[in-house]
Amino acid sequence: MEEKQEQQEKNEVRELSNELLYRRYLMNKGTIREIFHKMTIQEYLALHMIAEESRNLVIYSGRTYLKDLAERMQLTVRQVSKMVRELKDRGMVFWSHDGDGKDGTYVTITETGQKLLEEQEAVLKDYYGKVIHKFGKENLIELLQLMQQLETIMSSEIEEMEAMDEDDKVDGSLCEGKRRNLP
Repeated sequence: MEEKQEQQEKNEVRELSNELLYRRYLMNKGTIREIFHKMTIQEYLALHMIAEESRNLVIYSGRTYLKDLAERMQLTVRQVSKMVRELKDRGMVFWSHDGDGKDGTYVTITETGQKLLEEQEAVLKDYYGKVIHKFGKENLIELLQLMQQLETIMSSEIEEMEAMDEDDKVDGSLCEGKRRNLP
């Protein structure tokens, strides 16, 4: 009886995990990309964060440091640098550095970038306004809170798995070292 219940729970977990992956896939692949014509979702988020930083952190004179942007977007500095280079080449951001560059590189949004950001925000506001009206503001707030909780748990699980992998590597190398030292 217990074995049957365990198997049923495993099947439920498998089904739920597959459904979650499928829903994430659909949201990432989904039609939302179709309303982004002049920039990608990632570029939009970066420009939004840069513009937000310039409004909120007056002490940095509108500067957003690449390391901070990378942290917020959960990307490597190298990935952010590549994206920022593309934004710079299209005239959306100005990219510079403090001192000789060792003190940090930063970006500021240009007038062109601000204009394109505002155009995209208007499209998103219209689209999501309709979605929120149909889905319900309270439903969306609850969904976002649940998604945040789920993301926190998922990130924690990944970190634990990575830590266990590192421990296994260390244990493996210790065992290997002991084997080599055997007479």
